[in-house]
Amino acid sequence: MFAVINTELLNKITEQGITFLFDYGPKLLGAAFILVVGLIAAMQVGKALQRWLEKKDLEPPVRTLIVRVARLMVMGLTLMLVLEKVGVAIAPIIAGLGVAGVGVGLALQGVLGNLMAGLLIIFTKPFRVGEYIEIHGVHGQVHAIELFSVILIHGDRSRSVIPNRKVIGEILHNYGSIRQLDLSVGVAYSTDLTKALNAVNAVLARIPAVLKDPAPVVGVASFGDSAVNIAIQPWTKVADFGPTAAGVNQAVLEEFRKQGIEIPFPQREIRVRNAGEPPATRVG
Repeated sequence: MFAVINTELLNKITEQGITFLFDYGPKLLGAAFILVVGLIAAMQVGKALQRWLEKKDLEPPVRTLIVRVARLMVMGLTLMLVLEKVGVAIAPIIAGLGVAGVGVGLALQGVLGNLMAGLLIIFTKPFRVGEYIEIHGVHGQVHAIELFSVILIHGDRSRSVIPNRKVIGEILHNYGSIRQLDLSVGVAYSTDLTKALNAVNAVLARIPAVLKDPAPVVGVASFGDSAVNIAIQPWTKVADFGPTAAGVNQAVLEEFRKQGIEIPFPQREIRVRNAGEPPATRVG
């Protein structure tokens, strides 16, 4: 009895399997073939597009985005062909994706805002990697321009990550790839100013990190209580800004000492009036 039932059940399953293979086998094989071809095509299209874009003057994030979008488009077309091959209705799926896309867009307004702002930064190029900028009170050297944020690096190797939507529409101070030092040194009023200025210019000419073009600005800046203040404003590359400032200060001090140029310290004259009179008597 059980053997008969099992045989009948097995025969029924076998017949249904054969029927399924005859009905849907070619479709499944065709869908699998389309899927494999689509994967290979997406990879090849991405590689070819990447090689072509590398010859263009485009930022790396833009190249990456274009390649990924191209691959996704090929894969999307492949999936549509696969679904159509196996007999799945595509129109309702597309309509559902459209409705879902609206909801996702509303939920990701901030992310999409950063993305659009990032593309605008990349294409308009208000600054480039390696330049020194200041925005929102944050300043630093541009380390990377990504699709969603800009990364600044500081002299202490810390980083600031600024969302791209905070960059667009704000006042941006771009120093470029060079910066100007703002140093000063005081000399005594009796000093030969021509000698002191020549000494400073000679020091700047010996320091390799100080740029020759634009030329350093050296001159009398102001008159202090006990010194004539000389402005020292050379230009240097962004990466050399901090070390160059320390080097210029040390070199100027050593040169002044060698030439006998006095750097005065603050002085105060105190006069004591009625020093010989006896102290007043307090009556209380």
